[in-house]
Amino acid sequence: MDQARAEAALRLTKLYAMAAAIRDEAGFFQAVRIALLKTAGGDTRGDVERELAIQQIVSRAVVSTEIIDIMAAAGLDRPDIAILSDDFLAEVRGLDKKNLAVEALRKLLNGQVHAQGKRNVVQARAFSERLEAAIARYHANAITTVEVLEELIKLAQDLRAARARGEDSGLTPDEIAFYDALALNQSARDVLGEPALRVIAHELVQAVRSNVTVDWAHREGARARIRSLVRRILRRYGYPPDLQDSAVQNVLQQAEALSAELA
Repeated sequence: MDQARAEAALRLTKLYAMAAAIRDEAGFFQAVRIALLKTAGGDTRGDVERELAIQQIVSRAVVSTEIIDIMAAAGLDRPDIAILSDDFLAEVRGLDKKNLAVEALRKLLNGQVHAQGKRNVVQARAFSERLEAAIARYHANAITTVEVLEELIKLAQDLRAARARGEDSGLTPDEIAFYDALALNQSARDVLGEPALRVIAHELVQAVRSNVTVDWAHREGARARIRSLVRRILRRYGYPPDLQDSAVQNVLQQAEALSAELA
């Protein structure tokens, strides 16, 4: 155990050094990019300064998790720290330039929703639709800058809450993802009920984990085997009761997302 900890600590040290070097190089190239844009003349100065301000806001949200991510890469345990913390959201809400705050928060949420889509297809789809709808109404002048900022802050809080559901439900994140896909079908909620859907979700996770292979992304046969397993489990439980193929497709999409993550 001591040797394992020592090796992990060594990996952490190396990764930290690499991250520092990459951060410095990224900062250099960002400075060069800004300098080139400024020398181009015209009206680019405002756009450059706006982009730089947004980058600064985003960097403040990410920097606190940098060391945490390096620890994960080194194979060490890490706490689950949300990038969009209450402290950061309060800071964004208090910014004088609300339009920059909106753009920065939109970029962060886009990244968070995209990452969520790798584990929970249904949640990611719902949050993506909310984000796009809010930004569309903002661009159409249907809501003010302050109003859209509050909507994005609420969306960020809901995204954090959705990720924390596992602690309260007793389900793993993968099981929650399948449960969400299963529960999209109204007849399944009415006829089968939550306990049965939880059982199905658990069995689906176990089946995918036990049968996915490293060549899943490159072999149609491997993907077809996973789809067949999922369909077989759903038929055994009579899912969905209304026989809607769209319900099955939602579950298959979640199975593909988990398979891609595992492979």
